[in-house]
This record gives sequence, C-alpha cells and structure tokens, in this order.
Amino acid sequence: MDPELDVLEAKLAQLVQRLEALREENRELRQQLATRTDESARLGEKLGAAKSRIEALLKQIPETES
Repeated sequence: MDPELDVLEAKLAQLVQRLEALREENRELRQQLATRTDESARLGEKLGAAKSRIEALLKQIPETES
C-alpha cells in the first residue's frame, strides 16, 4: 500500500479514537452537570425553607423598647 495512505489511515484511526474518547467524556460531563443541577435545586429549596423558618422565629421575638 502507498505509504501516504498508511499515514492517513493511522491519522484517521487516531481521530476516530479521540472522537470516541471525547464523546464518552462529554457523556460523563453531562451526567455530572445533571447531578449538580439537581443538587443545586435541592439545596436552594432547603435554603428557602430555612429562611422561612428564621423569618418566622424572628417574628416571635418581642421587640424591646430602648
């Protein structure tokens, strides 16, 4: 076979391998992003609930006259 074709074939094989690796990495990153997004939403809800509880407790504290 022509040496130039051999070189091109090797480069193409490397590109295909790199493409597959990048697709797998992209899949993993998308999964991590989804997990972090869910976690962020859950923590936001917990923060909102804590804020509501604190506000309710603050309303129960009698105001002192200075």
